[in-house]
Amino acid sequence: MKTNKNKQSEKKVKPEKKVNSEKKKERQLVSFDWALKRLLRNKANFEIVEGFLSELLNRTVRITNVLESESNKADSTDKYNRVDIVVEDTEREIILIELQFIPEMDYFQRMLYGVSKTIVDHIFGGDQYLKVKKVYSINIVYFDLGREDDKDYVYYGETQFKGLHSKNILNLSKKQQKIFGKIKAGDLYPEYYILKVNNFDNVAKTTFDEWIYFLKNDRIEEGFNAKGLLKAREILDYSRLSAEEKAAFDYEYYRKNRERCQIATAKDEGIFETEEKYAKTIEEKDKALEEKSKALEEKDKALEEKDKALEEKDKVLEEKNKELEKYKRLLNLNS
Repeated sequence: MKTNKNKQSEKKVKPEKKVNSEKKKERQLVSFDWALKRLLRNKANFEIVEGFLSELLNRTVRITNVLESESNKADSTDKYNRVDIVVEDTEREIILIELQFIPEMDYFQRMLYGVSKTIVDHIFGGDQYLKVKKVYSINIVYFDLGREDDKDYVYYGETQFKGLHSKNILNLSKKQQKIFGKIKAGDLYPEYYILKVNNFDNVAKTTFDEWIYFLKNDRIEEGFNAKGLLKAREILDYSRLSAEEKAAFDYEYYRKNRERCQIATAKDEGIFETEEKYAKTIEEKDKALEEKSKALEEKDKALEEKDKALEEKDKVLEEKNKELEKYKRLLNLNS
């Protein structure tokens, strides 16, 4: 099944709706990352993830099962900074969804590793390569990934084979198209999406923007009708949770906020230390320049005194030469 490569720009655009996110109400919905870990792996709740994927990929997605991922494994030392879920759809394609809160310098490489590992994990030794499955990597990040002045909130990456001379895109053969259900050679390769949630301005122009709004604000506003959101409003209602689930969510909510505060504090302290160190370095450089300037002044003074001594010496020699000339003249007169 092909996805629409023009993405959200080709979707029907609704009138811009600016949502006032500054009016903080009592928390009503659990966050999407917590729901992915605790609630949305249940087949009865697949509709929510299916709705999110359908809006993003601009095609109907139906999940057949949840595959093994790191977040499936219980870990008491989990820092809650990363959540992932791997699903397979009716097209037998694999979709990897990952949420990341803490910045990582090598996150792009980790995206590549995640896709590569997913491919390897789902092919067995001796299998033909035609059994290599298509993988979609969807990365929801809550930090500045890449250049800070790149203010878009949805980025897309794909593999493309283009002739260096003809500039033509390489297509599959007719037989390959029939076998794989794809048109272009690049369609067989992984596709990447990066959702930079913090860049979203809370203006919902498309139904997918409504999902981004929810990812950013943990709220679904009245009038939102993106696929999966109505179900999400029902299932992710905090009041529906059991006492145990509420305690688990509250603890994770507290821990995640604490870690964000720690990161912000460390960042601020790092900036302060850098500025302090820079100021100290500047002060040391100024002092060194001042000492160097003083040394040059002393050197110039010494050279000036040396020049003066040479001038005095030349003057003495000149007087001696005059005396010598006078003596020679006297000798010539006497002879």
